[in-house]
Amino acid sequence: MADIKNEALENKAEGLVEQGVGRIKDAAGGLTGNAGMQAEGKVDQLSGMARQEFAELYEETEGKLEKAVTFVRERPLASLGIAAAIGTLLALMFVPRRKS
Repeated sequence: MADIKNEALENKAEGLVEQGVGRIKDAAGGLTGNAGMQAEGKVDQLSGMARQEFAELYEETEGKLEKAVTFVRERPLASLGIAAAIGTLLALMFVPRRKS
């Protein structure tokens, strides 16, 4: 569990560094007139932002998954009932009915 949180924190930090490097490349490319370096900087910035967003989304999802696992462990019969109800509803929605 702690390893996963450390990994998410590392991804956030790497994304922040990548975003910073991208800004530097973008600025350097703009100053020198090197459009390729400037474009590479913008790509690095976007990649860094995406990495940070993914890490945040992963952390949120992990928290919700922990809550679900705790609910199932504490209330197994209620969980089974909920799963059966959802399965029945899905079957009614997606299984084709026979026409008489």
